Amino acid sequence: MRQLSTTQKLILISFFFFISILGFMLKLPAVFRGIDQELHFLFYFILAFVINYLFQIKSIAKHLIINVVLFFFGVGIEIAQHISNFFFKVRIHGNFDPADVYSNFKGIFVFSVIWFIYFFSTKKSR
Repeated sequence: MRQLSTTQKLILISFFFFISILGFMLKLPAVFRGIDQELHFLFYFILAFVINYLFQIKSIAKHLIINVVLFFFGVGIEIAQHISNFFFKVRIHGNFDPADVYSNFKGIFVFSVIWFIYFFSTKKSR
């Protein structure tokens, strides 16, 4: 398998961010509404992993920048969900939910704990 260039990685991430925005702007099907917080946690955990893995992040500063961007992406999505209620006749989503932002943060945080353990354990063996 050939390596992706940085441009290809950025295009891939941009595409998935666009799809994520569309997905987050719609109401969840009723079957998933009871596990909304868990889905937020899982999405941001996996997103943090994919970005760190895809770009082979080996710097604490870059890792933290990615986490901050992901956190504010989540806040921005929640704000957009709230604002969307004023633009459409039919509610496509609910209001800003601080519990969703907290679940996003927990997903990013738990991944970071694992990343730091991996980072420091491999740093000693270098």
